[in-house]
Amino acid sequence: MFMFLGTPAFTQTPVPVKVLIQAIDATHWQPLVTQFNQTHPNIQLQVVKGPNNTNLVEDLYTSAFLLGDSPYDLVYMDIVWVQKFAAAGWLADLSDRMTPEELNVYLQGDIEGGRYQGKLYRIPFQTDGGMLYYRRDLLEQIGAAPPETFAELMTIAKTLQERNLVEWGYVWQGKQYEGLSAMFVEILAGYGGFWIDPQMQAVGLDEAQAIAAVEFLRDTLAEGISPPGVTTYSEEETRRLFQNGKAAFLRNWPYVYSLASDSDLAGKFAIKPMMHTPGNTSGACLGGWGLGMAKSSQHPDAAWQAIEYFNQPEVQRQYFQQTGYVPARRSLFYDSQLITESNYLPRLLPVLDNSVLRPPIPQYAQASDILQRYLSAALTGRETPQRAMELAAKETRVLLSRGGG
Repeated sequence: MFMFLGTPAFTQTPVPVKVLIQAIDATHWQPLVTQFNQTHPNIQLQVVKGPNNTNLVEDLYTSAFLLGDSPYDLVYMDIVWVQKFAAAGWLADLSDRMTPEELNVYLQGDIEGGRYQGKLYRIPFQTDGGMLYYRRDLLEQIGAAPPETFAELMTIAKTLQERNLVEWGYVWQGKQYEGLSAMFVEILAGYGGFWIDPQMQAVGLDEAQAIAAVEFLRDTLAEGISPPGVTTYSEEETRRLFQNGKAAFLRNWPYVYSLASDSDLAGKFAIKPMMHTPGNTSGACLGGWGLGMAKSSQHPDAAWQAIEYFNQPEVQRQYFQQTGYVPARRSLFYDSQLITESNYLPRLLPVLDNSVLRPPIPQYAQASDILQRYLSAALTGRETPQRAMELAAKETRVLLSRGGG
């Protein structure tokens, strides 16, 4: 059963604007929704609480649009939903509503992730990027610099474990779910490989770089750098291991920083871009959420006012202070008020500027499912890395050849 958030309307005929959001974020939005409705008395913004599982929220949006009578005016989207929804004709083109100068205030990757076939369908609200957390205190004990390459990480992790300074060297998201694809995008970029080139419709999963990326992850398990259970871990399991002092290195998202800073680990860790091989560069999987407008909305101007409201600097500043979710506007990374409260914010920007988009294609959900299945098979030893990636590439090429979403 869904619940609605929002203040009662006291004007005569307020225009209703509805949006579906996963429950935890809907709770975070409540103060902002209240403020919006107070400052926009002719509009009543109503947030429908959906499941916390983002895949289920995507399914609910999809079902509503397929039925042809969607109740939603706004669409709160993960960056990987944009192309699917736009290709299906469910989103309004927002290209004429913002000038290039107005778009320049956002992280470039966030804007590009909101486009499909040259048109803009999503305005970013919060951004995300994968990064490496490391135990600065432990590295100082052995006189090691933070690792730049995969080989350096393995060497440092082994040294720390051999000296009984930490139980595990490196933890990452190995469960068969979207987080596995997001994590692998970064390892793949660090090896100089690629998943799908949307312009060329090329697949790189069976090339040498991709196979080497899988072999690195397998090696962390085979050599005891990563715990055997890592193939069942998502973000929170890995965060807790790191935060409880049981791991030297962690791949995760920015939200971990504020949580770890409020724990016994405060002052003992730092962040940096992910590793890479010599001659290649690191990549942070770009995540984040933003607002689009349903093409079927009967209230597009009111819906646009809500989008404009949520993208004001002061609103994004408030949301970051409230949740720790990273704002999408570049200026806020240097906001004196935010830096005073969260001094790590400027250090996130270089990580996010080195971001890597997951393939911006309408069939992304199916492509990710293929990758997850075969990666899981390789990581759990059911297939060799080469065989798994050959099968993944073959199935992905078949998917792309069918076209559509």
